[in-house]
Order: sequence, then structure tokens, then C-alpha cells
Amino acid sequence: MTTSYTCVCGATLTYRQDLEREDTGTSQQWFCGACRTPVPGIVAERISHQDPS
Repeated sequence: MTTSYTCVCGATLTYRQDLEREDTGTSQQWFCGACRTPVPGIVAERISHQDPS
């Protein structure tokens, strides 16, 4: 099963390449690669493990 997320900017985030990660010391924040809008952590973690192989 493939997880995807539609950002408020309209971009469909499906693979790790669609996300940007920012480490903040003790945690990490995930952002849409197109507009830098924060992506919910649970969804981003699932997407981050998917590769377009």
C-alpha cells in the first residue's frame, strides 16, 4: 500500500524525494518539497520510507 498526501499548495507527496526534512536537535520536522508547508509527522514518516523503484 502506498501512502500519499496532498499539500495545501496542490502538490502530491508520495516519495521521500517529495519531502524536505529539518532536524531540530531532538526531533525532526517534515516539509513539502514544493512550498515548505509542514507535513503531519505520521504521514511524512510513512512517505519517507517509500522509494519510486
